[in-house]
Amino acid sequence: MALFSKLIVASLVISLLLLHVAADDRRPAHATVSQTQGSLLQIDCNGACKARCLLASRQRMCHRACGTCCKRCNCVPPGTSGNQEVCPCYASMTTHGGRRKCP
Repeated sequence: MALFSKLIVASLVISLLLLHVAADDRRPAHATVSQTQGSLLQIDCNGACKARCLLASRQRMCHRACGTCCKRCNCVPPGTSGNQEVCPCYASMTTHGGRRKCP
């Protein structure tokens, strides 16, 4: 009986470890964007903007504006909207009309 309980505990520990490793692999590409802001490393703007504009009603326009902002700021906020405080440069860019340029 003791061998059976040790086997169950060991399999539980292994499955939790595998679950933790799998969760790290599913982290989105833009999750580390804020760490690279202002550095010499260039982020993948296509991947970051694809994730940012995923739910936009005007995909092409969103992707174009996001790409411009990403190239200038080297940063794209995480998620599909909001979180602009993570990238101050991205949040401060405006159009000629005074509206936010970056989605």
